Amino acid sequence: MKVLRFFLFPFAILYDFVTKIRNLFFDVGVFKETSFKTPIIVVGNLSVGGTGKTPQIEYLIRLLQNRYKTAVLSRGYKRLTKGFVLVRDNHKAIDVGDEPLQYFKKFKAISVAVDANRVAGVAKLINEQNAEVVLLDDAFQHRKVKGSFNILLTKFNDLFVDDFLLPTGNLRESKTGANRADVILVTKCPNDLDQASKAKVLKKLKKFDKEVFFTRISYGNKVLGSKEISTTDIANYEVLLITGIANPKPFLEFLSNLNVNFKHLEFADHHHFSEKEINDIKTNFDGLTSNKLLLTTEKDYVRLHDKLSDLCYLPIETLFLNDSKNKFDTLINSHLKEKV
Repeated sequence: MKVLRFFLFPFAILYDFVTKIRNLFFDVGVFKETSFKTPIIVVGNLSVGGTGKTPQIEYLIRLLQNRYKTAVLSRGYKRLTKGFVLVRDNHKAIDVGDEPLQYFKKFKAISVAVDANRVAGVAKLINEQNAEVVLLDDAFQHRKVKGSFNILLTKFNDLFVDDFLLPTGNLRESKTGANRADVILVTKCPNDLDQASKAKVLKKLKKFDKEVFFTRISYGNKVLGSKEISTTDIANYEVLLITGIANPKPFLEFLSNLNVNFKHLEFADHHHFSEKEINDIKTNFDGLTSNKLLLTTEKDYVRLHDKLSDLCYLPIETLFLNDSKNKFDTLINSHLKEKV
């Protein structure tokens, strides 16, 4: 695969040229960026998939929902509906996408909508839902809406500065796109991140002259869903693990560190499960011992729980390292104080 990607290098050069021209046209005003008086916080990345956008959006929701009328706008990846859809109780993941439905199910005080036309979607959330702050999910490249605060995510073990453009690498645009960010969050850091490793990352990102924060994924202390058990008790079960996310590796490592005996059925990110695949999962689960657990990620649970009655999930959230939470929160709150 790596050899094939190397031979695709000429296409990466062409892709770089096209994306740079596009960004230049936005910068000089040939392509229109729409600004709103309402603050728009953009969360996104330069690379494809798996940087932790969903838990970061949820972190911001928790931070803001009790002080501001908060709304989230997403494209609604792989949904079957078109146009603007305000997420409601009767919607399924196939209607609005898995992440938007997850936000809606977890946070009842906010508005969640999907719209491929981000300008129209933001306007409707402001005018019809009276949103005081809008969180744009996975929108770093969607420059038709001018964010008032841009958060760029990059994985600790796969920094954008070490990558190359598609299709040779995984970058959606040139590394110089990081200059549009207000802050850079290094995500999925190891729990025991040492100062030497942190300094190495900071050195690589220094040229962008941005405030850098380090975060990690924290798994919940309870498995939820069809049953509720302590996370430390997962090791007492024979586990069938189902994942349909971009990067399941951290979850696999977490379970391995707990000495969990699990069988992993891996599917593509945002996968829509066929009836045959659901039946295959049930057959695999039926073949386990009586003390068994059907486990998935929180995002996959949104798509699967109505098809698999025994399904459970392990919640995750973003934690800031090195006591930097207060500093990040202050940055966000200060920005909103100026805007709202």
